[in-house]
Amino acid sequence: MASVALGNQYCITGAPLSQVVLVKSKVGTRRLLCTRAAVEGGTGMAATEKLGIKIERNPPESRLSELGVKQWPKWGCPPSKFPWTYSDQETCYLLRGKVKVIPDGANEAVEIQSGDLVVFPKDMSCTWDVAEAVDKHYKFG
Repeated sequence: MASVALGNQYCITGAPLSQVVLVKSKVGTRRLLCTRAAVEGGTGMAATEKLGIKIERNPPESRLSELGVKQWPKWGCPPSKFPWTYSDQETCYLLRGKVKVIPDGANEAVEIQSGDLVVFPKDMSCTWDVAEAVDKHYKFG
């Protein structure tokens, strides 16, 4: 699995780097590096990073299987708002829910929802504002 970056944008692909192309988003100036097949076919595993949080929207089942997501522990919570600090990097896959994560010192939130594969960096402190009950698989390290 290759992971390439341009600034703070990522595209995680199973293709050789020689098959990766630069794509400029139709919204704003976001740029993503994706495989040619992802661009032409409208599929792929494009991920973005915002405020240090990496989000991969609706990854294919093959990606989740490769990571072993279904074997990870599960955690959930009802709608609520609470502070959290990550003592280690956490990767999670949201089975259901909708959350605004506000990193300490940030003036904006990162929105995550069901179907998102998310990576939170080690030592990040934030506030979770859970709008819809969360059920997720997670893994530290």
